[in-house]
Amino acid sequence: MSPTIPLSLIDFCTIYPGETNGESMIRSVDLAQRAEQFGYSRIWYSEHHNMPSIASSAPAVLISHIGAKTEKIRLGAGGVMLPNHSPYVIAEQFGTLAELYPERIDLGLGRAPGTDMNTLGRALRRDGNAAEHFPQDVLELDGYLKGRSKIPGVSAIPGANTNVPLYILGSSMFGATLAAQLGLPYSFASHFAPTHLERAVDYYRANFQPSETLSEPYVIAAVNVIAAETTEEAKDQQHRVHRHRVRAMVGRGRSFSDMELDAIIASQQGQQIIDMMRFSGVGTGEQVRSYLEEFTATAQADELMVSLQATSHEEVLRSMSILADVWGLDPAHTAGAPGA
Repeated sequence: MSPTIPLSLIDFCTIYPGETNGESMIRSVDLAQRAEQFGYSRIWYSEHHNMPSIASSAPAVLISHIGAKTEKIRLGAGGVMLPNHSPYVIAEQFGTLAELYPERIDLGLGRAPGTDMNTLGRALRRDGNAAEHFPQDVLELDGYLKGRSKIPGVSAIPGANTNVPLYILGSSMFGATLAAQLGLPYSFASHFAPTHLERAVDYYRANFQPSETLSEPYVIAAVNVIAAETTEEAKDQQHRVHRHRVRAMVGRGRSFSDMELDAIIASQQGQQIIDMMRFSGVGTGEQVRSYLEEFTATAQADELMVSLQATSHEEVLRSMSILADVWGLDPAHTAGAPGA
């Protein structure tokens, strides 16, 4: 019997060594087109800044380009870091997307900066206290999108009455609490922040307040996947992914010899970085499917947001194909709004 919960993807628009930004974006188009063919429900792009290996710094622009190259797969931000922007500008951006690609646009919202503190203060010029206003900013944004602006005489054009579905993203109790209070779907970033997954989801489900948006709680849980033809291939790929992750997070552009990198990986800091990827399905298709079924139960998830881990585009496509096959995805399926 095939699993019934939908599978979606998060694409960081990864820039591989020796690759240009433009080449990574061309690959993201290819990834979205193939995901649509396989029957994945949606793809989200996350706002990051000043990260040499990630080109998804402007999710709305990327979504607009990929929307023009695809036909039905839902596209969204996973997420926009709302305190970096005014809610009005985000309403206009995603309202524009909703008019261009009706019934295909999602808007996940986070309150983290998506960058380092130097970039945050000096380049983004974000107020250090901006995150404190996140709940009010979510409500203001929601008002614009529903045509109920909280500022008399100000309407988001485009944006008003597009009703772009909002999702609260999080990796702690804050997001779970806010999503429950507002009656919005909740997406937990367990692909890189596993610690509070079960506690946060338990709280969200127990304290959910029905709203005009959503009558019942809806949980999307993110999980890493490495699928290959054999267990050995998948484990080898995982080893390379771990080395790449540690190098990127510790080195910040600095090069290490193999011996230096091995020492860092063996250190407490290296093991903490690897543990961030604790929730990972690694192995053959059947092994990954079995893991994801267990993870779904652990996370009480209604939908899985898969981060395909690899060190090449070819490996990403292989994992995506293997996973689609064992999960029994239906290419004719089109995802709906929250909870649909």
